[in-house]
Amino acid sequence: MSVTPVGIRRFRADLATYVDSDTPVAVQRHGHTVGFFIPVKVDLTAERAVFAAATAKLDALLADEDVEAALRDFEDLRASET
Repeated sequence: MSVTPVGIRRFRADLATYVDSDTPVAVQRHGHTVGFFIPVKVDLTAERAVFAAATAKLDALLADEDVEAALRDFEDLRASET
């Protein structure tokens, strides 16, 4: 895979294009590489499934009107993901 050199101003102006690309970019300032941008493709289907499951669990907890338990479970879930 090749790395495409691009000036920092152009990189900033065309950032959305580079994010959607599969090609890594060597960001340059005055002809010197100052960093690299490597786009990462994300599987949004898996992320949506996790959010849907969390939403369903939260809805079930709120339906039981035990908001304090729902908040504790939410905080536990957040802590376990970090």
